[in-house]
Amino acid sequence: MNKVFKALSDPTRRKILEYLKDSDMSAGQISEKFDISKPSISHHLNILKNAELVLWEKEGQNIIYSLNTTVVQEVMKWFLDFRGES
Repeated sequence: MNKVFKALSDPTRRKILEYLKDSDMSAGQISEKFDISKPSISHHLNILKNAELVLWEKEGQNIIYSLNTTVVQEVMKWFLDFRGES
């Protein structure tokens, strides 16, 4: 869970997750949404992958990223348990 919270601590990574909530995207499509370098986006995606917040699948030469809803649900459950609402 510590990796998840570290990954969520950065606003760029939270924004990437928001985009992936709406649709699966390639790294190139994600990088088009930001005014930062592609290597920086790759770094953020690696942190999200290591925290298991995103899933990835190779399609030809592209890697398609998607939101790992299972981990997101676990985090939400933790918050609800923390607040005593589950």
